[in-house]
Amino acid sequence: MSAQTNQRIDGKRLWDSLMDMARFGATPKGGVRRLTLTDIDRQGRDHFRARCTAAGLTVRVDEIGNMFARRPGRDPDRLPVLFGSHLDSQPSGGKFDGALGVIAGLEVMRSLNDLGIVTEAPLELVNWTDEEGSRFGHSLMGSGVWAGVYALDKVQGLTDLDGATVQAALEGIGYAGPEKARPFPADAYFELHIEQGPILEREEKQIGIVTGAQAQVWYDAVCIGQDSHAGTTPPSARKDALVAAARIIDLVDQLMRAQGEDGRGTVGQLQVLPNSRNVIPGEVRFSVEFRHPDDATVATLAQQFEARASALAQGCGVRLDLTELFRIPAQPFDPACVDLVRQAAARLGLSSREIVSGAGHDAVYVARHVPTAMIFTPCKDGLSHNEAESIDPVEAEAGCQVLFEAVVARANRAL
Repeated sequence: MSAQTNQRIDGKRLWDSLMDMARFGATPKGGVRRLTLTDIDRQGRDHFRARCTAAGLTVRVDEIGNMFARRPGRDPDRLPVLFGSHLDSQPSGGKFDGALGVIAGLEVMRSLNDLGIVTEAPLELVNWTDEEGSRFGHSLMGSGVWAGVYALDKVQGLTDLDGATVQAALEGIGYAGPEKARPFPADAYFELHIEQGPILEREEKQIGIVTGAQAQVWYDAVCIGQDSHAGTTPPSARKDALVAAARIIDLVDQLMRAQGEDGRGTVGQLQVLPNSRNVIPGEVRFSVEFRHPDDATVATLAQQFEARASALAQGCGVRLDLTELFRIPAQPFDPACVDLVRQAAARLGLSSREIVSGAGHDAVYVARHVPTAMIFTPCKDGLSHNEAESIDPVEAEAGCQVLFEAVVARANRAL
């Protein structure tokens, strides 16, 4: 990274802070299990809050647990520039998914302190609650409630596999805050994240300039057949829910591959009942999702899937109950904010390319209310949602420096 500016973040402090956060929920394989609103999440949140307070930031928490750490600006009447990501993880996640954006944001604040810089606009660092959706089954939960996409009371009533509600979990870890979870006026939002895919690494690019996020549709699917004895039930009498599910899962893969390299189709959860080796499965529950950069393509995929999956289930003598959980349209990001990321990468001499996010991020919902942009860094082998997830310290530093440049430029822009 060429030295185009004297205003430098501290790369070693950033890396040490990332490794420090990775202690909370560390797994034997080198990853992280920091499920949302668990005691491990509380420990990570408490650690983050303490570091923010030590940096002179004022921390507030809203009713869904989103954390906002504010640094005053020279002009208190100007709208704040927001930046951040999330600290929760997948059950067997990596050290950097989400945490990079939050800890890099903290490093931006610390570096501003070190450099004695007071921005014109206030700055706010955000830790969004439950981006992953791995515990309560509802991804982008905190940003979704904040943005008004999800009703607070419905989200508070969601339960995990043990029957614990979101509200009980928030209260249990002490993060059911007094602030209302709703949009407030802000000038911009920036989110730094690992790419979670292989494109930047393959093309040897240091920075991804994210122009938007692709469309998605998610389903809960239930195949309902009939439990029966594996040894005594002939083929003509079988109503095998697992066979029906298997054929539907193959359909998901077929529909995805028909879209070429832009297609995405995944079944990530599967529950077989009664799950006995000598009983023909009578019920199978599974998740289905499709993603594509084009809204119309996602709509077509959904239409084709629903019709063809129902036919496959019927052919197996099984009933299919299909529930569409949500449909997220493609979300373009703000051109002016995106251009600040582009300018920062160029000014720093970093190789870059424009990219559409394949994953859902809190930025997608925030962008409905606030001008938004994202910054991607490469990750090794494009691997994420995996304990082996890895990035290079130099890549983390480069991404954080771009974040610093973009945030300061936006906060100091002429009005």
